[in-house]
Amino acid sequence: MEFFDKVGKAALGSRLRLMTAVVTDDAAKIYELYGVDFMPKWFPVFYTLAEEREITITEIANEIGHSQPSVSKIIQEMTVAGLVQESLKTDDKRKNNVVLSEKGLLIWKNVQLQLQDVDKAIEGIISEAKHNLWAALEEWDFLLQQKSLLKRVNEQKKQRESQKVEIVEYKPEYHEAFRSLNVEWISTYFEMEEADYKALDNPDEYILNKGGKIFVALYQNEPVGVCALIKMNNPEYDYEMAKMAVSPKAQGKSIGWLLGQAIVNSARELGAKKIYLESNTILKPAINLYYKLGFEKVYGLETPYKRCNIQMELVVS
Repeated sequence: MEFFDKVGKAALGSRLRLMTAVVTDDAAKIYELYGVDFMPKWFPVFYTLAEEREITITEIANEIGHSQPSVSKIIQEMTVAGLVQESLKTDDKRKNNVVLSEKGLLIWKNVQLQLQDVDKAIEGIISEAKHNLWAALEEWDFLLQQKSLLKRVNEQKKQRESQKVEIVEYKPEYHEAFRSLNVEWISTYFEMEEADYKALDNPDEYILNKGGKIFVALYQNEPVGVCALIKMNNPEYDYEMAKMAVSPKAQGKSIGWLLGQAIVNSARELGAKKIYLESNTILKPAINLYYKLGFEKVYGLETPYKRCNIQMELVVS
């Protein structure tokens, strides 16, 4: 159709719904063809009952991947149609077991013949088609279970927006952003400490003049993220990655990842062998980012921060 050719793959859901509507409309007519008074949407529940003979609504929902309220509604409709009844065999009153009625079992005999013809008809379409839709649906279902369409689209959104992010080195004009962004996130989760004030109020004295660096993330020319590489006076570690902060309004654009990469690359250029950092485990997105950058847990170093409960290192290759 011209509309779908114009819109492209973004209209996948609409195209599938249209095809579903066409197939469902034919399915209703197929039941009429076999003299079966039956609604197509009942089929997964009906088939499960025919195979299992006696089963609870919850078990049916789990079996066919539908919600329990949806299955309950279908069971009610099928009960009114005389196809389903409660089981009288079970003694467990807590279980609402249902079975096909005599009418339901009679219809099942007709449906079995119908299924044979439908199966052969579908095989005929597969043989005529260039692509095997049935096999493709199974493959797509597996892939979407591994990673949903929502997550995939979100990744693309992040990637597109991250391309508009520019990582630049610190200038005096960015001092207020460096300070305010850090104060904002620290105050959200913890309390500002003496070591924070020293570094944030005097970045030249405590970071830059000692051989460190500060990087600033700009989005649409606005400072929205910062991170520092601080020279350490430690025989084991050359630099510390610290004071990373991203504005809440700019999250979801991979800014932390871009800042982290800038820090690691800069440390590598400066000849560093190991980078150290301190954090807190309640900051799960940050901890995941550090692991993604290649950091691993270490123990035992003294820290000036009360909030620190995890220490990590990265061996710079």
